[in-house]
Amino acid sequence: MFEDFYGLTAKPFSKTPDPKFLFLSRSHEEALARLQYAVEEKEMILLTGEVGCGKTTLTRALMDVLGERCRVITIINPVLSPAQFLRTIAKRMDISIPSAYKADLLDAIYEKVYHDHESGLTNVIIIDEAQLIPARDTFEEIRLLTNFQLDYTNLLSVVLVGQTDLRRRLAHKTYLPLRQRIGLFYHLGPISQAEIGGYVAFRLKTSGREEVLFTDSALAALHRYSGGVPRVINSIATSALLDGFSREVTYIDEPLIEDAVRELGLNGYREN
Repeated sequence: MFEDFYGLTAKPFSKTPDPKFLFLSRSHEEALARLQYAVEEKEMILLTGEVGCGKTTLTRALMDVLGERCRVITIINPVLSPAQFLRTIAKRMDISIPSAYKADLLDAIYEKVYHDHESGLTNVIIIDEAQLIPARDTFEEIRLLTNFQLDYTNLLSVVLVGQTDLRRRLAHKTYLPLRQRIGLFYHLGPISQAEIGGYVAFRLKTSGREEVLFTDSALAALHRYSGGVPRVINSIATSALLDGFSREVTYIDEPLIEDAVRELGLNGYREN
C-alpha cells in the first residue's frame, strides 16, 4: 500500500516475529547472548518481559543461530496437563510409545535424549507464553526433564519464556525446586530513547530504504508514546505511514505520530 510511495520493498513494522527484523538493542543483545549460553551449557533459562517487547522474536533468532546441531522443540500454547505436556514432547521427538503412563513417557524421552547426545545432537525445549501453564504439576514435569544428565553434563536445555508475572509466580516457595534448577534469569527491557532512531532506521533499511523517513521530533514522540515497547512502536509507526501516504507527505513528522496515537487510542496520548 504505502511501500512503493516510500521506496520500501516490505512492510517495515510488521508485528510478525520475523528474526530478520530483530534490532539488537542493548537489552535484546544481552538476552540473545544469554539464550545462546544456556543452550551451549544445556541449562534452563527464564526469559521474561512485558507484552510486545520481542521475546518471541528473540526465540526465533535463537533457532536460526543454533542451526542443525540442535533439535528445537517449541511449545507456543502450554495450556497442558502434565501428561499432555510429556506426550507433546514425545511427539515432537518422533517417539512412538503406546503407554499413557508418565513414567514410561519420561523413560522413552530420556532414552531419545541420551541417544541424541551420543550422536552430537542437543535437544532444546522452548516454552513460550509459559505464564499460561495452568498447574504446578506441569511445571514439575518440566523440572523432571532437567534430571536428564550425566555426571559431567546436562542432556538438554529448557527455555521458559513468559510475561513478567511468571517471575513473580515462580518466586513462591511452592516452586522452589524448579527455581533452583534455573541457571540463568533475564528480564527483557524496552528500547531506550537513545536507541529508537537506530531501531526505526534498521527496520526501514531491512525493508529496502536507506534514507531518513522519520524526523527527530517524530522519533522522540514515537518513543514517548510507545514507552519503547517494540510492538507498540510498530503499531504507531505503521499507522503514521498509512496516514502520511494518504496525505502524500514525504516525511513522517511529530503531528503524524500524535494522530496515529490518538487513532489507536493509546493511553499515553494527551490532548493539548
